[in-house]
Amino acid sequence: MTKKILFWLMLALSVATTASMMTGCRDDKDEPKKETPTDPSDPSDPSDPTDPSDPTDPTVAVSSVALDSTSLTLLIGEDYTLTATVLPENATNKTITWTSSDNSKATVANGKVIAVAAGSAIITAKAGDKTATCAVTIKEDPATIDAGVIINGIKWATRNIDESGKFAATIESAGKFYQWNRKTAWSATGETVENWDTTTPEGTEWVAANDPSPAGWRVPTREEQATLLDTEKVTSEWTNQNGVSGRKFTDKTTNNSLFLPAAGSRYYSGGTLDNAGSYGYYWSSTQYDSGGAYGLFFYSGIADWDLYHRRSGFSVRAVAE
Repeated sequence: MTKKILFWLMLALSVATTASMMTGCRDDKDEPKKETPTDPSDPSDPSDPTDPSDPTDPTVAVSSVALDSTSLTLLIGEDYTLTATVLPENATNKTITWTSSDNSKATVANGKVIAVAAGSAIITAKAGDKTATCAVTIKEDPATIDAGVIINGIKWATRNIDESGKFAATIESAGKFYQWNRKTAWSATGETVENWDTTTPEGTEWVAANDPSPAGWRVPTREEQATLLDTEKVTSEWTNQNGVSGRKFTDKTTNNSLFLPAAGSRYYSGGTLDNAGSYGYYWSSTQYDSGGAYGLFFYSGIADWDLYHRRSGFSVRAVAE
């Protein structure tokens, strides 16, 4: 081989080697990249709508409901407000629905339980799908019930009226005083009282809205009081019962008796206590005129009815409705 041919072979080999090396060293960024289309079913796709069952759902369910009391005993007319605790504290909907198993015995609204009649009821508080209950027992208030006694065909309560809607504690208790056709109770003790009402009560009769008698009872009429003064059928005697002076009326046929304490009265002009222990004054529901009304009175010598100023403070002995 001649030197000339060898030169050209060496040159060709050098060019080929250089081209190969340049190809291997080229930067990848110079090459355009191919994009792979996103799979719409790919769970990692950020455009995928939120799954309703996604554990990241912000709704927090109620886990429990608890009441501050699981049992109550109330007298008729009393009330108690239950407090409900809903957990967890960050529950999304903590709204409580209140229900009573028997609204004729006890009602409930916003947790306030009102005793309606003797018996029992279950109060339920519900939040979400969780509930809590309270068993309520309703009893009659001894101060609102009275056995009564029948004298000459009329059923009388055996005790005077105390606070409006309640009977006095015992047969001998004076209870409270009332002005005619008014429901405000005045103390039967103490020489004077504050804020005595010096205005004259209005009306042509003692209306139910102003009657202080417990349910099922009312202020008697003049005619009903007069049955106690019927000497053919009823005896009347001044007596002392358990240290309290008063008058006892006894039915001659049945021998049933009724004791009325001599509690006195409050004078109409200023409310001063008068004749306590020596006289008894009891209102009827019957008016005489715009300024006066009829009432039963008695002392050691006699029992009768008379006319009195409506502003006077007298005892009230109710009859059954």
